[in-house]
Amino acid sequence: MNKVGAFALTLALLCGCAVGPDFHSPKTVMPGTWAGISEKSSEQPSVATTRPAAVATWWQNFNDPKLTALVEEAIKTNLDLRLAESRLRQARFTRSVIAGGLWPSVNASGSYTRSKVGNAPSQDLFETGLDALWELDIFGGTRRNVESATANIHAAQEDLRDVQVSIAAEVALDYIQLRGFQQQIAIAQDNLQAQRHTGEITRQRFNAGFVSSLDVANADAQVATTESAVPVLETSAQQTIYALSVLLALPPAELLKDLWETKPLPVMPPEIPVGLPSDLLRRRPDIRRAEAQLHAATAQIGVAAADLFPQFSLVGSLSWQADTLAKLYTGAARTWSVGPSVNWPIFQGGSIIANVHVQQALRDQAYLTYQKTVLTALQDVENALIAYAKEWEHRKSLDDAVTANRKAVEVSMQLYSEGQTDFLNVLQAQGALYSSENAFVQSNSNLGQDLVALYKALGGGWETQPAGK
Repeated sequence: MNKVGAFALTLALLCGCAVGPDFHSPKTVMPGTWAGISEKSSEQPSVATTRPAAVATWWQNFNDPKLTALVEEAIKTNLDLRLAESRLRQARFTRSVIAGGLWPSVNASGSYTRSKVGNAPSQDLFETGLDALWELDIFGGTRRNVESATANIHAAQEDLRDVQVSIAAEVALDYIQLRGFQQQIAIAQDNLQAQRHTGEITRQRFNAGFVSSLDVANADAQVATTESAVPVLETSAQQTIYALSVLLALPPAELLKDLWETKPLPVMPPEIPVGLPSDLLRRRPDIRRAEAQLHAATAQIGVAAADLFPQFSLVGSLSWQADTLAKLYTGAARTWSVGPSVNWPIFQGGSIIANVHVQQALRDQAYLTYQKTVLTALQDVENALIAYAKEWEHRKSLDDAVTANRKAVEVSMQLYSEGQTDFLNVLQAQGALYSSENAFVQSNSNLGQDLVALYKALGGGWETQPAGK
């Protein structure tokens, strides 16, 4: 074996090491259970449980085919998702660019010149050649950079999943709000019909001389007030359809015909499995992304530390020079050289050491970001759990209020028709009924939105895939 081969073999044996810290997944202490999970009672038809959560396609739990179709279409067409897919492709190609530094580089060149000096005859010169350079990654700087780029691919993949979770939740929230607005419009129209009927009775009693014109004016005012709520609700409903259309990458009015017809709110599932807090570490894309970003930052310390050590390379060249093309590739025209080289920055004013400390500080920031992301995820779930549980209690009270107010309207109308009570009691009873029915519909809508928030907080909405796929 010649000297160059022996040198290359020695360097290759040294290439197994890489400076800088190796990455290990952070140890995170998670609560044993959720504080917001309570025992199921007979008055609570839906409850969260700690059973393992299958939330990849959570929107199907609402048993609403239209909602399912909208979410699945948004996952295919949403522009934010397509941007996230583009960022993932960028991360993959960036890694390929960096990984190219592990291989030799070869450049070809060629030239022709014609020159003349003084009275001497002019001369032609043909030149061609190959130059090769292989920077041997003895201390692992390039390998650490590839490791960092690979972690960035994982971060981009988790970002894509996080966007998918957000898009699915946003479509569901808008859809539930739309159905809530439609139900509120229906409630307003039903109450409006009853109030108009009351107004007719009041006019008949006024014409018969049993009541004053004040009762007629109050009845008309109540009808006008209820009527005024309908355009506002219709505006909100139409704007929500616009928002849904844009989420599906469609013109704002594209879904008006399809969604304008009044439909009921989606049905709440009887149970919502949430799993254990520790499940979030593997299921929440933002936590997984923060961990990948921590990995990338850790690897960059090795990239910076490798600059403290000498850089070894193998360089070689092969060229031909001749005054005619016929002589260009003859043995006499050929020159070549090959050998090792070393480059070691001895003094850089402390900038290399400072850069190592910069990367260490960035690693520390990434770790703190990871810790904060975990805590925020826990808070998101607890917030959603308590909101969902308390909204059930709110809904139960409103349901009782609606029942009582309907009875009050019935009794007050009967007494008013018989002349045993004044019209103010009828107005108060009808106003209270409309208010409680409207609040009941809003509570049902809030329940659905709280449930969507819970599914989103759990990290639901994406299928598990092997890393890098």
